[in-house]
Parts: sequence; C-alpha cells; structure tokens
Amino acid sequence: MDKTALITGATSGIGKATAFLFAEHGINIIICGRRKERLKEIQKALNEKVKVHILSFDIRDKHAVHNAINTLPEDFSKIDILINNAGNAHGLDSVEQGNIEDWDAMLDINVKGLLYISKAIIPKMIANKSGHIINIGSTAGKEVYPNGNVYCASKHAVDALNQGMRIDLNKYGIKVGAINPGLVETEFSEVRFKGDKEKANTVYKGFTPLKPEDIADIIHFAVTRPYHVNIADLVVMPTAQASSTIVNKEL
Repeated sequence: MDKTALITGATSGIGKATAFLFAEHGINIIICGRRKERLKEIQKALNEKVKVHILSFDIRDKHAVHNAINTLPEDFSKIDILINNAGNAHGLDSVEQGNIEDWDAMLDINVKGLLYISKAIIPKMIANKSGHIINIGSTAGKEVYPNGNVYCASKHAVDALNQGMRIDLNKYGIKVGAINPGLVETEFSEVRFKGDKEKANTVYKGFTPLKPEDIADIIHFAVTRPYHVNIADLVVMPTAQASSTIVNKEL
C-alpha cells in the first residue's frame, strides 16, 4: 500500500513497534519524538524497507509541533494515517497528595499534545478528502482506579476527543478510531515511577502482560480494513486482566 503514516511517541513501546510493523507492510512513516538519537536508530533500521522521515519535537509545545509539520518534505506531505500514540503517566498519588507538575505533564502530553498534532494534520486530510486517525487511549479512559485520578481524567478526555473527532470529521470521509490497551509492558511504569525500575517491574510480575507488538498488530489491522469499515473504539487487555484493579497473577 502506497501510504504514509505519522506516528507520535515513536521512540519506544507501542509507537516503535507500530513503526516497525508498518515498515514490514510497506507503509512509509514519519516517526516523531523527543529523543532524536533513538529516532535516527529507527530510521537507519527501516530505511531499506520504506521511506522514513524523522521529526524531533516536544508535543507539549504547540509552536514546535506546527513548525515541525511545516518542514515536511514533498514526499511526506500527504499523510494518510495519524497514530496519536504519545502519552505518559506521572506519579501514582491520591488527589490530595498529587504533584501539580505531574498533573501538568499528563494533561499537556496526553490531551493538549494530541490536540496540537491533530490540529496540524487534520487540514491536510480534509484537503485530500481522506485520512485515518487512530487515538491510543487506555482502559483508564473507561474506568477510574485508586490514585489514577488525573491520569484517568486525561485518558477519559482522549475517549471524548475520539468520539468528537469522529463526529466532526464524518462529513469529510475521515475515519477515526481508538485502541484502548490495558496492561502493556513498556517504559510506561518506569516513567510513572520516575525511573524506579524495580518498582516498575513489579507491575508486570506474576502474569503475562500485553506486548507493544500486540497493540501494533491491532493498529495495523484497523488501518488496513476496507474503506467502509471503521473500528471506532476497541478495548484490549491481557487475559489475566479483568479490570484496572483485577489481575490474576497466576496466569
């Protein structure tokens, strides 16, 4: 398929796995993230398979987002697929003990960052009268768990934005859908616990969590359906997980 996808948060986890899978299937990619060296490594690994362009910027900075998109060369100017994957959790505190800087980081990245990049890409899709947006949400956007407060709020916002985008862009023929994963073994918990790898590793002990490749496979499935098929909202969890608070550690 002669298509181009832009993937945010592509330096690790789900974003990186999606970039590699897309490349395997001939989808040209624009990979975005703050860690430029990692982006260069991915570009080097995939350059022989598809066309790869890197954009290094902080998605929290609206001016940096729009400036980066405006630098895209002609070969990458038509974006067919947008994967809104960038997102983070910071801290795991009850609301009265929450850190305001953590709150700002989650809302700025998970909500405002998604809006900034979407705002920059959607006009291109409207002009082309086609496009597909996949928003990476979370089971935290479907239910709230203890000490999840602001992170859950940010992912509930993604859930609402996914629905709002789908309604507003329907008249342009642009497909919009969300993939909402449960427990996926990535750098997520390490970031949440601010570099405490030992604490982060305990999150995934005693059961088999989802892998980034599992979600990448679902994303690829969603974007390769026929035009008349849109996967609007999908929740996926490891078999051991029944909800945000119920995980069978014996599986």
